Amino acid sequence: MASNNSEFQRRLWEAADQLRANSRLRASEYSVPVLGLIFLKYADFRFEQASEFLSGQYSARRGGPSKEAYQAQGAMYLPEKARYAYLNELPESADIGKALNEAMKLIEQENSALKDVLPKTYNRFDNALLVTLLRTFNNIPMDAGGDVFGKVYEYFLGNFAMAEGQRGGEFFTPTSLVRLIVEIIEPFH
Repeated sequence: MASNNSEFQRRLWEAADQLRANSRLRASEYSVPVLGLIFLKYADFRFEQASEFLSGQYSARRGGPSKEAYQAQGAMYLPEKARYAYLNELPESADIGKALNEAMKLIEQENSALKDVLPKTYNRFDNALLVTLLRTFNNIPMDAGGDVFGKVYEYFLGNFAMAEGQRGGEFFTPTSLVRLIVEIIEPFH
């Protein structure tokens, strides 16, 4: 399974990096919006998991689950227009950049801890590039074991750091170093 995940991560990176190369963007210009899409896919995954669980607990008569019910399940509440499936199903002729910016704003409105944190610069990108990225990240398997999204996110961070060169390490700390720091300071004692 580990080698399948590595192969899968590599294929995702190659697809995303090929798009970056064809867009003539530097890794630093491309990384935040791409990582934002991976975040959105993960948030949608957690939202769908919580929706499945909560659907059995709420009757149609009582209305749907509240934002707080989703949060109690460890998921962010996502308005309809901020859900990955909604964005992925938009026609290619739609303004995908505008729709993604609006989705990020809606998520921030519903989840105050994210206020002014999510990327909202998708209108800078070519529509075809955004459609392809949405379709590419839609292939992240939902049934994979472990922290697939965390591993994909970490893999992308590492590759963006390498692509950026010497300054790229400023925003990426390797997992092994984080573990060492945690073991040294023992924050739980």
